[in-house]
Amino acid sequence: MANSGSVIRRFNHLLGELDAVYHDLSFRLGMSDSVSKILYTICDAGTSCPLHLICQRTGLSKQTVNSALRKLEREGLVYLQAADARSKTVCLTPKGDRFCDGTARRILGMENQVLESWSQEEVQQYLELTERFLTELREKAQSV
Repeated sequence: MANSGSVIRRFNHLLGELDAVYHDLSFRLGMSDSVSKILYTICDAGTSCPLHLICQRTGLSKQTVNSALRKLEREGLVYLQAADARSKTVCLTPKGDRFCDGTARRILGMENQVLESWSQEEVQQYLELTERFLTELREKAQSV
């Protein structure tokens, strides 16, 4: 590609702008970015999610996730349950489930509204290209 520098700059700007929209939305809904990402991930999975998947899907460090989870536990929104000897599952409490109705599930609903306005082919193309970019960049990052 002849002008790949401007393409990657635009791509990175779009990622930054998208992240800013999520940050602003989380703030408006009364949550930090990390709490928002954690609750979103749990709601996306249902009402509980393995802790390791929360770390993987949010991109947050284990330390950040654990700190946010302690806050959520103190507020009575989540509890941790042993899945086996080495892993835990994060579960919403009834209070957390109600809280998510006005926060994380609202975000999921907004996203769904946007994607429902696209054709099935546009959605599929967007997902395939984003996944391809992620896979290829991840492979290149392994060599660093």
